Amino acid sequence: MNIIKSFRIAVLVLGTAILFFACKKNDIEKIKAFGSPEELPILEATNFETLNTDSGTVRFFLKAKKLLRFENDGKTFHEFPEGLLLIRYNENHKITSSIEADYAKEFIKEEKWEAKNNVVVTNEKGDSLKTEHLIYDQKNETIFTEEFVQIISADKVITGTGLTSDQNMTNWTIKNPKGFVTVTVDNNKTNAQADQNVKQADSVSKSVKTTPPPKDPLKFN
Repeated sequence: MNIIKSFRIAVLVLGTAILFFACKKNDIEKIKAFGSPEELPILEATNFETLNTDSGTVRFFLKAKKLLRFENDGKTFHEFPEGLLLIRYNENHKITSSIEADYAKEFIKEEKWEAKNNVVVTNEKGDSLKTEHLIYDQKNETIFTEEFVQIISADKVITGTGLTSDQNMTNWTIKNPKGFVTVTVDNNKTNAQADQNVKQADSVSKSVKTTPPPKDPLKFN
């Protein structure tokens, strides 16, 4: 009888221990999931708009449907799950470039932005860069991507893979150009002038570099 009683007690203790540790493990997992900054933002804002200034001068305008702020092990970043519009100004309050995307992140300490999905960068000339992934290095004032890109301007369209550029997209280089150049030819020009335009356009497509923009800023509606 003593043996049977001891056996029953051992089974009861073992069962209780298994149940305790199972519940403890599940609770720990729940606590981790609940406490993870990746899952729970410390700040959430909707229809967010802000101006970033430097010594009283406006440098950036940011507009987003939703902003989430996360902190994890000393690292802070902002997430824009529903996209954003970022406009950059120079010291004369003129627009120099803009970035628009369906999704983005801002890494505060690293001073870098990551944009994804329908990314469009526009410079003050009105030239547009389209891609699906872009990194903006704010500290070094550069943008770059390893993905397929399309550059659209008034007289040409250039496509390729990989791009590096200054933040104003005035001096850029496509790593592997693959596209074509479309030239608008005035019918009043002579054949010689038209041929010269084609040669110049072909030269641009091979070097795949832009020229400095005019002084007049891009106008946004």
